[in-house]
Amino acid sequence: MKWITRERPKIDRLACPWLIKNFVDKEAEFIYVPFDEVCEKAKELDAIPFDIPNVEFTHYNEQSTFDYIIKKYKIEDSAILIMADIIRGADTDRHDMAKESAGLWAISAGLSHNITDDYKLLETGMVIYEALYSWAKYLYQQNHLQNSPFENLLHEVYNKFLKDKKTTTKKTPAWVKDLKEIIQDQIDTQFTFDLKKISTDLELNPSYLSREFSKYFEDLNFGDYVRKLRIEKAITLIQNSTYTLTEIAYIGKTGQIDHHFPVQIDHLILV
Repeated sequence: MKWITRERPKIDRLACPWLIKNFVDKEAEFIYVPFDEVCEKAKELDAIPFDIPNVEFTHYNEQSTFDYIIKKYKIEDSAILIMADIIRGADTDRHDMAKESAGLWAISAGLSHNITDDYKLLETGMVIYEALYSWAKYLYQQNHLQNSPFENLLHEVYNKFLKDKKTTTKKTPAWVKDLKEIIQDQIDTQFTFDLKKISTDLELNPSYLSREFSKYFEDLNFGDYVRKLRIEKAITLIQNSTYTLTEIAYIGKTGQIDHHFPVQIDHLILV
């Protein structure tokens, strides 16, 4: 089947022929003519017009012609769907749709500038979109640095430097010290985390406190941080006291020692 569109293709008019050739019509032939001749030549040559206004194969709302062909022929290949976002973003100047859209636009514009023969441009475009498909199909989750141990090492060092620099230059808010004192004061009691009450005491928004807590408390949430302190205290008691493990466990749970409790436990064990 013949397909016809306007001359000087850049994105959709190169991407669509690649899609048609690979998923719709392997024998497809593509023709480029001046914009005002497309419909007339389509009738004359019995060709399907695409990527011009007022024909079936065109843009719909924010969707590109590439999107319409996918929908029309029910193409469900996951790599094609990844490509669709990139092509749509590049073809409609919506580079926020996919981070690769800006790059595709730059390459397409450069090709169009360098190659004045539309059919030579189509031939080169076929190579570009075949490569994009292979990336989307097999390499979508892979980063460039994964294949270069040396560059990966530099990347890790650079990230560590930034993290260390950020850590050393970041000023610790005053509420962090106040909260540590609150926790330390109550660690020996049956301390439960009442986010609303603590936020009120510290004059902070509960959402902010919940979000920021781990940044200043060893990357732990509140419950894990308190649990860590209690475990550390239990280890100290094991090493430096005459309490039994049962008594230490009871202290960790209640914050105090009940001298009758171990006897009761021993009695239950014996029974």
